[in-house]
Amino acid sequence: MKKFAGVLNLPLALGLLLLGGCGSSTGLDAPAPLSKQNINLVFVLSPDLTYSAQGDLNQTTANLTNQGLNRSLMMASYLREQVMGKQNATGIYALAPMTHLQTANNLPDMAAMGAIQQFAMLNQFTQPLVGSATTAAAANSFPLSVSYAASAVLPTGVVTPYLGCPSCQGLDFANAGGANDALLAGLVIAKASGFHVFAAPWGTTSAMLTRLNQLLGASLNLPSAYAGPNRVYAVSITPTGSASLTTFDAPLSPAASAPVLPAALVQTACTAQAHKFSFSLTAGQPYSQTIDGVTSTGNVPAVLPAGINKQQTVYMIRHAEAHPSSSFENGNFVAPGQWRALGLADALRGKINPDRVVSIDPAQVIPSGGSLASPYRYSYVRTTMTAEPYAISNNLPFYLVSGFSLMDINFTNLQASTSVIKANDYFFTDGAYTGKKVLLAWEHAHFAPTLNELLKRYFPNGGQPSIANNFWPETDYDTVWTVTLDAQGNLTADNALCEGIDTTKLPPAAPQF
Repeated sequence: MKKFAGVLNLPLALGLLLLGGCGSSTGLDAPAPLSKQNINLVFVLSPDLTYSAQGDLNQTTANLTNQGLNRSLMMASYLREQVMGKQNATGIYALAPMTHLQTANNLPDMAAMGAIQQFAMLNQFTQPLVGSATTAAAANSFPLSVSYAASAVLPTGVVTPYLGCPSCQGLDFANAGGANDALLAGLVIAKASGFHVFAAPWGTTSAMLTRLNQLLGASLNLPSAYAGPNRVYAVSITPTGSASLTTFDAPLSPAASAPVLPAALVQTACTAQAHKFSFSLTAGQPYSQTIDGVTSTGNVPAVLPAGINKQQTVYMIRHAEAHPSSSFENGNFVAPGQWRALGLADALRGKINPDRVVSIDPAQVIPSGGSLASPYRYSYVRTTMTAEPYAISNNLPFYLVSGFSLMDINFTNLQASTSVIKANDYFFTDGAYTGKKVLLAWEHAHFAPTLNELLKRYFPNGGQPSIANNFWPETDYDTVWTVTLDAQGNLTADNALCEGIDTTKLPPAAPQF
């Protein structure tokens, strides 16, 4: 590792309210961890199709490979221990995936989030007090900020999120509308001391370093070219205004095989849902349903909905463990959930066989406590981060629903919500997913209303079966719901499958690599 420093005075023209100062090069090969008294802007490189180490990026899916995921797991420990001296992050910002579409299929850039998620699990987050709460909940977890900037120039085809979130702005690959510039300037102007960690491809990172150099009026010795995935660049600004660039070179040599958890996951039977159901809907016949072992039939023949897909399977899974207490919310899952996410490919092997993974655009926003009145809002990343290791392990393309919101303003009445209706239109009609097998990672409160809406469409005059919203309990992160459409569009659905990972036996801290 080498440390480079330049002397600078911060220009008043840019409104940076820092005092001028000076820095000097130490020439040390092993610099000490950064000081939390400074403003530390730490840049971690994620791979993309233009800049990546051999073997880190799947050239077909533009996502991490097992090797790339292993590197991210190892890099997390390096960042936490060597760069930050085991201190807590102040902010973690990653590339908004829909701002960087790659391959002929325009797949979103999931690699940046995947590259920094393990690091998020090694930090602790304390929930700000909301409403009448008197005790602040804390967990081994940290928010990932990947949302769009206020008044941002949104990527083509991306719907405006229901909620804005200036505090959880992520990075834009091309710096559309100067979003990245504004984020950097805001942190410097606010004199936000601590550790602000950014994960993005080299092209975005290089541009941000250059812009930061300009903002500071500095002459930092910036890297002139991509130097590999183990480089970490940190611009530190002292309280007196002097700034320096430190370049770390992490000694990482990740394996090409799938990550191996440090301890085996405790398995469990599919008992997380007390109510078992199965439905069978065939055109021209009354439905057949079995609820808790009791089979019954309807009185009205089913009708195939207009445009219903054919030969399709959707496996619905909930995000990993996220709520150590009912009031805890930071948009991410918590450390026990990282064990589930990393173990998901093994847990589901032989149980399901999707050909793609689909989830919510993580730039969508969720408020703390589900209350619109809450001043605390976060990027909703936990569904995508739950399914990311599975997609990597199985070399599957990862698609994000971004043309409409899969989130809702009103969670108390999802039965006829816009997201539920549009989700049925998107996933089950008009042929886009005909012949496809989809692993859908979503929010569990939407599953029963979504399935009920689909069942209703087979009975336009009423008489359809349905299930209660409480069929998926709050404590269940394990069950898999399966919806299948046959060659004619007839439907079967059940909750017979599960991942088989015992929530109660997951360690409270993230696995270490």
